[in-house]
Order: sequence, then C-alpha cells, then structure tokens
Amino acid sequence: MSASQTPPGTAALGDDDPTLLVKIFGKDRPGITAGLFDTLAAYAVDVIDIEQIVTRGRITLCVLVTAPAGGPGVEGGLRSTVHSWAESLRLQAEIISGRGDNRPRGTGRSHVTVLGHPLTAESTAAIAARITGTGGNIDRIFRLAKYPVTAVEFAVSGAGTEALRTALATESAALGVDVAVVAAGLQRRAQRLVVMDVDSTLIQDEVIELFAAHAGCEAEVAEVTARAMRGELDFEQSLHARVALLAGLDASVAEKVRAEVRLTPGARTLIRTLKQLGYQVGVVSGGFTQVTDDLRERLGLDFASANTLEIVDGKLTGRVTGEIVDRAGKARLLRRFAAEAGVPLSQTVAIGDGANDLDMLNAAGLGVAFNAKPVVREAAHTAVNVPFLDTVLYLLGITREEVEAANTHDHE
Repeated sequence: MSASQTPPGTAALGDDDPTLLVKIFGKDRPGITAGLFDTLAAYAVDVIDIEQIVTRGRITLCVLVTAPAGGPGVEGGLRSTVHSWAESLRLQAEIISGRGDNRPRGTGRSHVTVLGHPLTAESTAAIAARITGTGGNIDRIFRLAKYPVTAVEFAVSGAGTEALRTALATESAALGVDVAVVAAGLQRRAQRLVVMDVDSTLIQDEVIELFAAHAGCEAEVAEVTARAMRGELDFEQSLHARVALLAGLDASVAEKVRAEVRLTPGARTLIRTLKQLGYQVGVVSGGFTQVTDDLRERLGLDFASANTLEIVDGKLTGRVTGEIVDRAGKARLLRRFAAEAGVPLSQTVAIGDGANDLDMLNAAGLGVAFNAKPVVREAAHTAVNVPFLDTVLYLLGITREEVEAANTHDHE
C-alpha cells in the first residue's frame, strides 16, 4: 500500500477536522508515556503525531490526537481525566484545541550543525536569527554531543541549502563557532566514502619536515611548505624544491619518520567509527608513500595514494617518481576512489587543511576544512576549527552516543 492510500474503513484526517494537542511536563520517571496513552485509549482517539524529549531529568511529551467522538461532553471528560492523571504523578498537563495536522514543512530542507567550545547563548541566538533571516524555519533542535565539543543540530525548512550555507558562513566566523549545512534526505545517511588529506589533517605533522629534520634543512623546507599551503607557490614546483634538499639521505630514515608521526586527536575514533558504520575511508597526500602505506595498514584504510620518494642504492635521490599528487591530483584521486567504491561524488566527504586540498574539497559532496588556512576556510563547504578530528562525525549527523556504541562494539 502506498503512503498516499488510506486503509479500508479509515477516513483521512482533513484540515478542518478537530484535533487536540496534549502536552505533559514534569519530572521524568518510567511509565509516563504508557500511562498517558492508557488514559487516552479510553476515549478511542487516533494518534497523529508524538514528540518526546527528556532534558536533565525533565520530560516534555507532546501528543497530537483526533478529538474524541461524542461532542463537547466527551472531550470535557478526556480533559478532566488527563489532568487528574497528570496531577496524580505531580506532572503538569496542557490540552490545546485545534484543526487538522501540523502545517506542512517548507520546501528546501537542511541540517545545520553547530559546534561550539563552548556554545554560548549569544552565538546560538545569532545563528537562529540568521536562519530566520534567510526565510528558514527551525523545525527541531537536538544535541549531538556534549564533548569534546558541544554539537547541536537544527532541522531547517523553507530555505535553500546554499543560501543557508552562505549566510551562516559569515556569522559563524564572527561568532567563533563552526557551522555545517547539508541538504536533508536519504543520501545523508547513505553509505559514503570519506577521503582525507594526511599532513596536518590525519596526522599532526608535515612529513617532509620530518625527513628534513634528519637532513638538517628543516627550517628551509618548513618555509617553502608554509608558502605552498597558503597558495603562494605552485605545489608541484615547491614539492620538487623541497625534495631536492633530501638528496643523499639514507633510505632507512623512513622507518624513523614513520615512528615519529603523530596522529591527530580523534583520528582513530573517526576512522574506526566510519568503518563500523559501513563507510569506506581513504587518504590522499602530497607527502610520501613511505608513510601513507604504513598508515593504510595500521588504520585499516581502504584507499591511499601519495608521492613516492625515489631511492637508488639505499639513498634518496632528491626526486619523486610516478604520478604527482598535487591539487588537481587529489581531486582526480577522489573521483577514482569514488568510482572504485561505487559511491557517487554527491555521497563523498573530503577533509583537508591546505590550498592544495581545495579542488578535492569542492569536488566532494561535503568538503570540510579542518583547522585550515584562511583561503581554505573561505572556499570550503564548512570548516572545523577544533583540534579533534572525530568532530567531523557530527557534521554527518552521527551522535556521540552512536560513536561510543560503535567503538564499544568494535572492542567486544
């Protein structure tokens, strides 16, 4: 039976049909929901909508039901019975008469995720006002996480996703909170592919600087790296210039570098949770396969691609071999990984911090600038500016409880 069909013998609710909104407030305890419906059952009403939330031990339960048959006297009996039941449990009850169901939600539906550390009343007020200013209506708000950041999600209708994203990007930067806007729909929870940059994203380090430290040219390499990440230098030219400084370095240094690599806080949790939820995960890097191959094995990644340092007679030659993974190369690899995974680009997520990640971030369904340079934050779909990589999970609508459940299951 389709959703538009009505079962035989059942009349569809009309816009003018009388309905009652029953609201219950008070201290939560087991049995309240069952007790309310037991009370309502005596009046043979139909349930149209239910919403319940518990905050710090206080319950708010709202039930929309058809008005009971039999006229004002029967409805008065229902009201009296519900109020008496509520009083017996030291709860408050409110019953509001109306017509029909909830008004239809507006077209153009989005999820707006706000991350604050902390999340202040001032910033929340400003975000809500900006949503209203775009013509959007906030239909629902709930908390995704309370640590390591406070994350809340607004379900918004009546405004286009891109319009919301543009309006809130400016507001979030001024308020010091992170805001992500994604379109609502089934695709949000469809199986996806997540592809990350490595240096200063998956890991806290710049791999070429770790190699340079062993070659005694760390400061020189770091300066070229910083200029490239700010978009001041062509990446491929800067890569060749930096790698040339490593010429003559013993290849065994790679093992030391792998031991020095530090994962970003939350990296393991992010990957482990995504894998538990059926996502595929990959990395693309302007760094080197001498490190990314090890990360792929250690973290159970599905895909990994990077540049390769050339080695001859046990020494680094100062050159790279094979296809260069630069700004355009990262976007190309995202598409390749998506094709191999059987995932449309609209269901991919890309995470990065540097200018050479921009093509990849813009090609993905959701591009996340993670503790990124200003030029990247301004161009990406959304930005995360806290030092925990697993906060990206909240942008996907995954709650902290789901994260903990996935990780508990992983260790059983």
